Amino acid sequence: MAFISLDLFSGVGGLTNGMVKAGFKVIAAIEIDKDAVKAYKLNHPRVKVIEDDIKQVKISEIKKLLKGNELDLLAGCPPCQGFSSVRRKNKKKNVKDSRNSLIDEYLRFVKGLNPKTILLENVPGLMNYYRFKDFVKELVDLGYTNAANFAIVNMKDYEIPQRRRRLTLVASRLGKINIAEGSKKKVTVRDIIGHLPKPENSKDDLHKIFPKHTEEILDRIQRTPKNGGGRKDLPARDTLECHKKVNVGFNDIYGRLRWDDYSTTITGGCLNPSKGRFLHPEQDRCISAREASLLQSFPPDYKFPLEVGKVSLALMIGNSLPPKFSYLQSLNIKKHLEQYLD
Repeated sequence: MAFISLDLFSGVGGLTNGMVKAGFKVIAAIEIDKDAVKAYKLNHPRVKVIEDDIKQVKISEIKKLLKGNELDLLAGCPPCQGFSSVRRKNKKKNVKDSRNSLIDEYLRFVKGLNPKTILLENVPGLMNYYRFKDFVKELVDLGYTNAANFAIVNMKDYEIPQRRRRLTLVASRLGKINIAEGSKKKVTVRDIIGHLPKPENSKDDLHKIFPKHTEEILDRIQRTPKNGGGRKDLPARDTLECHKKVNVGFNDIYGRLRWDDYSTTITGGCLNPSKGRFLHPEQDRCISAREASLLQSFPPDYKFPLEVGKVSLALMIGNSLPPKFSYLQSLNIKKHLEQYLD
């Protein structure tokens, strides 16, 4: 028996990929970004994609797809960019962003569909937002008694080669359920991308996508020590004007990844070394789009629309929920549901 799930704010399908692998039947995905929808359809052609603002999607539309069946899992990662550590850098308060209220839409779907279980993932900063606190309280009132047991987890503890702290909430109206625990097995950058050929020798077009730099920037990259070097390893004369002030700027920019460690968080700027530690451990370049997707735990053959450009590709990859994390959480939820089968 396949359990039925719905993917809200689906992006390119990282969450769906994990749910499908765990044995769920995803009846629909809701996503407003046209480039992300292209990627989703390339990888999940059998899933109905509702390409629209979620605020305009009616509950009745989903009920028609359910055909009288109950929804076993409602899953989603509502965009709340105003609470991300990147957006809040050097700021005392959260950044005002209209997407911060999208968690209310998630709650609307909970109330309208009464799913048996819920999976929500987001940035840690959301935890202290009043809308999230109200969201949890309403879930508890609706019978999801363990909704208050949300936690901040790190993707590196789930065999994902990346330090990525995320707020995770798993809840059920059937009984107690906990967030799936990781294995603590360390998977490194070398384990995941160390085997790849140089982009110029690759037959994978996604691996050939990475930024080209001016001679000045390329010289800077070439002088950055291999395997973990960063901007602070270069002479003071190379310090950019914007970084000369105390406690301003990102220490990791133009930094190299380390072969035998986790990568830093893969963000929407992952194809721009001025946005973080995204240089290849030894080659004089930024990581490629394929390398970024692999560090996010996407399958090696996951498809992305190449025509959208580097900026959009980076956003799609960096904003995704790592599929392996989705799989482990979905598998845990499936086992929970199986306990309550007639």
